[in-house]
Amino acid sequence: MKTTTLKPQDIKRTWHLIDLDGQILGRAAVKIATLLMGKGKALNGSHLDQGDYVVAINSDKIKVTGKKLTDKIYYSHSGFPGGLKEISLEQLMAKDSRKVIEKAIKGMLPKDKHQQTRQRRLKIFIDDKHPYSQELGLNKKPAK
Repeated sequence: MKTTTLKPQDIKRTWHLIDLDGQILGRAAVKIATLLMGKGKALNGSHLDQGDYVVAINSDKIKVTGKKLTDKIYYSHSGFPGGLKEISLEQLMAKDSRKVIEKAIKGMLPKDKHQQTRQRRLKIFIDDKHPYSQELGLNKKPAK
């Protein structure tokens, strides 16, 4: 038996369109993070980044369960005394719903050298208009 190893030039990236309309935040983030990591591919190796591109649309229409809108709080600190900032999920959704999805997916990605490049392949849009129709194959001319 021979072991096949994946080389960087053998990686083929595909584009995925995910509609977040009516989906639960955590469940959608798991699907997107799995696609970004390339976990569903036949030859999976953690030393290479073989994930796909993901275009997520309708981020304003995502849902959460329970009382997370009011109870979930995101914290950040500037590093200076008294520099703790907090914002609730409801306020962040009103401000920019794309940040909520980015934070959820970033928390699910492995903390390694590939994390930043995986996040760059994630494209999130508030509504269903996006400039990636050609990559997704949505505007293909019909064959004659």
